[in-house]
Amino acid sequence: MPVPSSDFKKALGRLSDKEKEALVLRAVRRDAELYDTFGFELLPDATLESVYDTSADRIHELFNVAVTGRLLNRSLVKALRAALQEAARARRITKHKQLEIDLSMYILRLIFDNYTGQFSSEYQGFFVGTARLAARLTQLIPKSLHEDLWLEYKTELDGFLTQLHGRSKSRELKFELPRELVIPE
Repeated sequence: MPVPSSDFKKALGRLSDKEKEALVLRAVRRDAELYDTFGFELLPDATLESVYDTSADRIHELFNVAVTGRLLNRSLVKALRAALQEAARARRITKHKQLEIDLSMYILRLIFDNYTGQFSSEYQGFFVGTARLAARLTQLIPKSLHEDLWLEYKTELDGFLTQLHGRSKSRELKFELPRELVIPE
């Protein structure tokens, strides 16, 4: 995205309210994420909870559609990628990093509640993607959140990491999978 020049800002300032409204409406018709961002910032009923609920429903639907696929492991890998993109999209809309972490934890809960049988598949993509998500969360939580919130995620994330380490495929990973969420003293 280019940085708006001073000439651009001056020209925008000279526009009437009606012209600005037409310009904004034209922009949000072209970009769904921009529409959602403006909706979150402008509408009183758009809250963090509503964005979380909407994104969680989309993520749940992605995994439900994956189950109907012919090659389940490959479909689950695609669903996992799309779910991570949905979590990142929710963060961009709200500018709230904890929302992305909450949605990522929701994805892990969904996987461990329903799809751990696919970890023993001969294809490693789904297991590796899940392990990458868990490893990323161990870095994202301390970097993005205040220390008081770390304990909120520690127990559940440590449980996911323990389950991942319990699989034989964890030894074949090409990256370091932490054993727990490390909380500095």
